[in-house]
Amino acid sequence: MSKKILQLVSEDFEDLELWYPVYRCREEGWQVDLAADKPGLYHGKYGVPCEVSLSFRDIDPDDYDGLLVPGGWAPDKLRRYPEVLEIVRRMNADGKAIGEICHAGWVLISADILRGRKVTSTPGIKDDMRNAGAEWLDQETVVDGNIVSGRRPPDLPAYARAFIDVCNRA
Repeated sequence: MSKKILQLVSEDFEDLELWYPVYRCREEGWQVDLAADKPGLYHGKYGVPCEVSLSFRDIDPDDYDGLLVPGGWAPDKLRRYPEVLEIVRRMNADGKAIGEICHAGWVLISADILRGRKVTSTPGIKDDMRNAGAEWLDQETVVDGNIVSGRRPPDLPAYARAFIDVCNRA
């Protein structure tokens, strides 16, 4: 069954953590839309460009089956947008797949959806995750209901597989 996935974008995303899951979902035949504060060209930490045609304000979470949040420094910017936090909260309330990797946990922390959940992330934010009420595990990927989390780029194959599996269960 075809799915529609939303990928959040902001400057300084971790290039692999944005593009690897996007391409894996597209290989499944799914539509992946990229949204940012405003349409335009964004760049990853290593300079890989990303053309975005949708604004966060254009997004209706009801139109999507899953959400991807990349790591890098983008999550620190993404969590400052009320529209992003509302998208995350609504998709979580609806039990839709939410994939977050590396520093992307900051967005879920700011959306206040981690209390009582099992997650992983880059070890650099494990205290943030714990302080938000999550149980942090040092594993390549952790699935807790609709939330799929990964640590860092070497864990992308397991993370992407788990995200796809969770989307397919919905």
